[in-house]
Amino acid sequence: MNLVKQCVTTKYATFSGRASRKEYWGFVLFYISLFFFIVIADTIGGGFERDAAGDLLMSVWAAVIIVILSILLFIPSLAVYVRRLHDTDHSAWWLFIGFIPIIGLIVLLYFLIIKGTEGTNRFGTDPLGK
Repeated sequence: MNLVKQCVTTKYATFSGRASRKEYWGFVLFYISLFFFIVIADTIGGGFERDAAGDLLMSVWAAVIIVILSILLFIPSLAVYVRRLHDTDHSAWWLFIGFIPIIGLIVLLYFLIIKGTEGTNRFGTDPLGK
């Protein structure tokens, strides 16, 4: 939880440096859990309704909260994403490979999963202190 708190407070817009796998995936888990909790709360509260076509619609309050949280967490999520790429010794420009369908996303996922560079690399010192 301290790593998530650090991403949202002290490193809110810090794009320099490196982020360990634990820091990145902890933030991702927090981010997904937060939105999942809102959807579950909306479902329990009876917020989902069917429109004329029979499609499920989320309640307005849940949609507004999700939009606000998405805006507030966009910068810290992008920052931790860039720092994670730095940990694997890749520049932030590698984010754009994600625009290539399927292959680009697989490459980015690979970069996010692999172990970071041990010791110092061109983006800073090892976040694990090795």
